[in-house]
Parts: sequence; structure tokens; C-alpha cells
Amino acid sequence: MKTDNSKVYIVTGGAGFIGSNIVKALNDKGLTNIIIVDHLTDNGKWKNLLGLKFMSYYDRKDFLDELNRGTSSLDNVDAIIHMGACTKTTETDENYLIYNNAIYSKTLFDYAAYHNIRFIYASSAATYGDGAKGYNDSETDLKPLNCYGYSKYLFDQWVIGSVKKPPQCVGLKFFNVFGPNEYHKGQMASVVYHGYNQIKKDGEIRLFKSYKQEYKDGEQKRDFIYVKDAVKVVLFFLSQPHINGIFNVGTGKARTFLDLAKAIFSALNLEPNIRFIDMPEDLKDKYQYFTEADITRLRNAGFYVNFSELEDAVKDYVQNYLALRG
Repeated sequence: MKTDNSKVYIVTGGAGFIGSNIVKALNDKGLTNIIIVDHLTDNGKWKNLLGLKFMSYYDRKDFLDELNRGTSSLDNVDAIIHMGACTKTTETDENYLIYNNAIYSKTLFDYAAYHNIRFIYASSAATYGDGAKGYNDSETDLKPLNCYGYSKYLFDQWVIGSVKKPPQCVGLKFFNVFGPNEYHKGQMASVVYHGYNQIKKDGEIRLFKSYKQEYKDGEQKRDFIYVKDAVKVVLFFLSQPHINGIFNVGTGKARTFLDLAKAIFSALNLEPNIRFIDMPEDLKDKYQYFTEADITRLRNAGFYVNFSELEDAVKDYVQNYLALRG
């Protein structure tokens, strides 16, 4: 990716988990003409902005007014990197999810299309539902298990069916991303984050029991991807303005929750101590027992970077981030 400080990049969700890591990666490439859009409350997310260099910050609601106003700070915008969303998969306010994850996104998409601005946005592996049709990013007839997944699926369908599109439009179906700057996410933070804190407090990690005969406790599988690798994918598409489409962002290699838990203990030089607990009733019929990204299209697009091994990624996160937070 060439450095060009005459171009402006808008990063929505820029104070959030993946967004703040994207801003840091842009900074590392010498890019500081960045507009961050987010919504800060009382969860400490502002701390993710520490050390980042950017030209301005807008609350998500105020930003729509700026778009309508046509403020000069939006001149020379090369790309909107839209990571902002409600990522709470257990959110029950359906109208809130649809507005934040679909309608707001469509407003930005339409703006980008009208002004010929590139548009890279976050979709989700939650769109695949129970995985009955696999995890191929060319599949469009999907049945998500919750409204969060549906809100992401709805926007994907709008993008696919739109007549007027931005000069580049890329959707990224993130699988199970973990890593630094997820600390504000509470219940929605990764198993690595929660597992580390459980070990520090109680000396154990708690994992959900399995309620499917074909999966033993702890052998449910997910495609876990380190946030640093996920950001590399975003920057790849930012450097390839001719590529369009919706792509899976995972490692292509499912691993068990037992593997993940053991990797956390190993990073702490401790023997594993894992206890299986009941899954909440409201989660049982919405739980994904297996996810694995088909990354064929991503590789065919030219992204050949190797993804971190789970154990190496967990070790880096635990030792160089979580342990340093105290």
C-alpha cells in the first residue's frame, strides 16, 4: 500500500476493536489524514484512541450531518472503511440492530457511490447461520440464527443488488476475531480475553458444554483469527482498488475451544484447568458449533499472506497485551 497523505480515510468504529487496529496500521504506514467516526459511552473505549494519529473525530450521529453539510474535511476522501456496528450478537432490540447495521451502513454506501469513494465494510460470519450451506462467500441464500446476523446479511443483500455502487466495494465476513483493544466489549469480548481473566481470578477457564452428540464438550470448533491478521486483509484490499466483492476473513482452519483454552494456559506457563458449564437457554438454539472460512476467493484475489497459528497469536496477545494490563 503506497503512502499518500493527500488522501483522507474515514474509519467508522475507529475507536472500537478492529477499527482502532486499522487506524494504528494506517499510522504505521505514515497515514494520518484519518477521520474517526464512533460513539463513546462509559465503557472505556476512548482508551483505544490513545497514541493514534487522526485529523478529526465525529460521533456517529453527528457524522451524518457532516455528510449532508458537505464539510471541507470530507474533500479528497479516498475510502470509507466502515467497521462501525452493533456487534452484540445477543442484542434483542431488533429495530436498533437493523438501523445501526443496515440502514446506517446503506446511508454511507449511497454517499460513497454518489461521490465515487471506495467502500470497505465489515460483514460477519454470523450471516451463515448454522452453516448448513457451508461457509462459501459466494453463497447468498443464507439463514442467520439471530437478528445481528440478519442485519449484516440484509446489508450484504442491499450491496449485491444495488445498481449504483462505489468505485470499489468490498465486504469482509469476519469470523472469530480476537486480540488487543477488545477490552471494552464486555460479554462480546473473545474467549481468549475472558479465559485469561478467569485464570487470573479463579485459576480456571470455563467453557460451554456441548448439546450435540457429535461434539464432545470443548470440541466445538470455530475459525479463530488474530486481529493483526484481519487488519492485514483490510489493508490488502485498500491497496487493490480494482478488486470488488464479499470475502471471508478467517484462517480457513477451524480449531476447538479446547485448543484455544490450552493455548492460553501455555502462554501463561500453567497446566490446563478447564471446567465445562451449562449454556444459557436463550443461546442453545442460536449457537454455532462449527465455523470455518472458505478462503479460496481471498487467495484467488491475491492475498497470499500466511495467517498466524492459533498458539502463536494467543501467546502474543496474552504476553504482550493482556499481561501488561495487569
